[in-house]
Amino acid sequence: MKVALLNHGCAKNLVDSELMLGLLAEKGHEITLDENDAQIVIVNTCSFIHDAEKESVQSILQMVNEGKKVIVTGCLPQKHKAELKKAIPEICAMIGTSDISEIVGIIDKIAGEKTDEYIEKISEKPEYIYPEEIERQQITMGASSYIKIADGCNYHCGYCIIPQLRGAYHSRTIENIVEEAKKLVKKGVTEIDLIAQDTTSYGIDIYGKTSLARLLEELNKIEGLSWIRIMYAYPSQLNDELINAIAKLDKVVKYIDLPLQHSDAQILEAMRRPVFDYEVLINKLRDKIPNVAIRTAFIVGYPGETDEQFEDLYHFVEKMRFDRMGVFEYSREKNTVSYDMLNQVPKKVKHERYKKLMALQQKISLENNQAKVGKEIPCIVEGFTDDGVVIMRSYADAPEIDGLVYAASDRPVVPGDVEQVKIERADEYDLFGKIV
Repeated sequence: MKVALLNHGCAKNLVDSELMLGLLAEKGHEITLDENDAQIVIVNTCSFIHDAEKESVQSILQMVNEGKKVIVTGCLPQKHKAELKKAIPEICAMIGTSDISEIVGIIDKIAGEKTDEYIEKISEKPEYIYPEEIERQQITMGASSYIKIADGCNYHCGYCIIPQLRGAYHSRTIENIVEEAKKLVKKGVTEIDLIAQDTTSYGIDIYGKTSLARLLEELNKIEGLSWIRIMYAYPSQLNDELINAIAKLDKVVKYIDLPLQHSDAQILEAMRRPVFDYEVLINKLRDKIPNVAIRTAFIVGYPGETDEQFEDLYHFVEKMRFDRMGVFEYSREKNTVSYDMLNQVPKKVKHERYKKLMALQQKISLENNQAKVGKEIPCIVEGFTDDGVVIMRSYADAPEIDGLVYAASDRPVVPGDVEQVKIERADEYDLFGKIV
């Protein structure tokens, strides 16, 4: 029987999907990325916020309605296994977040037996240990690839369910990560994006101290690798050793994804986030790492957020002029501290705040981009449009979430190559220019 997989959620989930497909490929299962061509479909789900759950459930229902044998994996069964099975009894099997190695046995059983017996492999207390022996079967192959350096989380932010779904923080060894990076480079990958629930805590559980700087130094030695990018950094762990490593290592792009979530001290405290002056941190990063691009994310409408506290955030964004920014309306999730908090902000108010902050960032983004006109910036080749324009990303753009650079070229270029592009014009999110 052919097996297909539908992936939902973050890049960390994508890596889990690729690990499951790697396990299946190793055991000789036939894999397709076209669910119409498969009898068995794995739906790897996200359960971070309600909208993500809804999207995952829609995929499950669609596959069930099309008569597929459906296996549900990831965060949704870890969080809602009883409710999910009751709501969609046609589900053949469910696997929890730290049980992905069970996928082969389950598929063997479903493919080989005529019985409709339901199978469930969900650890009550998830503990995600990266399955090092598995060769990932990559869904997306291009210039860049994600490497999961750790999983789980030791923080307990007031709005977040992840520690309950993924367990405590577990780092991989430097040797294993470097080995995986070398394999990816041999396959043609030239940009590595480091991911975890929190990349800046990397190594604390196995080396006794945060060791991301050390990891970056080792990755920087890999021949054929052009760029290393850091995603999901936690503000309080951006120490001088790490800042200096980002500044000095030539392959580490000067880009930091640093979700700050808010600027007001009272809201940060209510969120159980680090409370200190983020302005000082941002200025330090810009001072120590010339031309650094900073991406951040904020939550608006957290329980108790007043008009004044939102204005504090608005003025903070206005002053800091972030290169990239995402805004999320607070999503009330069961089993989080914030679920039972008083003064829940009305949906309409949350949405108005979201629109106001995004409109401000759009203006800042346009001005930041227009300031690049006339300059030459390094960009990585992603592919080509139908009419031959080169699709690229600058060092300041992470794959899939940030903008693109569209460039004309007088000579052939290859996906994965890094080229200098002279910027000729700009809009709010994308740049346009010519390869020099």
